[in-house]
Amino acid sequence: MRQSKFHGRYEDTGRLCDHPSCQEPGEFRAPGSGHRFDGPGEWRWMCLEHVREFNAGYDWFEGMSAEEILDAQGPASGWRTESPSFRPTAGVDGMPRWSDYDDPLDAISARAAGIKSRAQREAEMAMDGRYSREEAEALEVMGLGSDTDRRRLRRRYSELVRRYHPDRNGGDRQYETRLNKVVEAYNTLRQCRAIA
Repeated sequence: MRQSKFHGRYEDTGRLCDHPSCQEPGEFRAPGSGHRFDGPGEWRWMCLEHVREFNAGYDWFEGMSAEEILDAQGPASGWRTESPSFRPTAGVDGMPRWSDYDDPLDAISARAAGIKSRAQREAEMAMDGRYSREEAEALEVMGLGSDTDRRRLRRRYSELVRRYHPDRNGGDRQYETRLNKVVEAYNTLRQCRAIA
């Protein structure tokens, strides 16, 4: 099944229009019976003429109570749905997980505080004189402090590579950027003279 990029047409579905008197190909989706508040339950397939007719009379809020309608139209609508920022693995880089907060502003505030404290720790390590700015940033990427030795560095590198490698995540490449940052940080710290 191939979706046409610009107007929502699905060519080669092999379905006929769901309108009772139509024999045209059903190339456009419309919410089917039993649609849920968080999305359609199943699809109806219709020709262009009948999907336009369907859309003109469609009411998303049909069957909802006044409270559900108000909730769906509120500014925080969808806040509790899962997205990459809300997943339990979102906090693996030391930042707070967004799913731990009920209020979006609290989550944003906590994330900003995490970024600020991270920058402050990097600056303190760089001002210590033992580490360059790049080495301090690399320590933060690895989640290590200034008291790190070579053995601890290798162990942490091994742990992070196992965590972020696509082979360990079922071929999912979403952590590839983090993996690259870990490899770069390790290569920087491997040459650091302050780490004995």
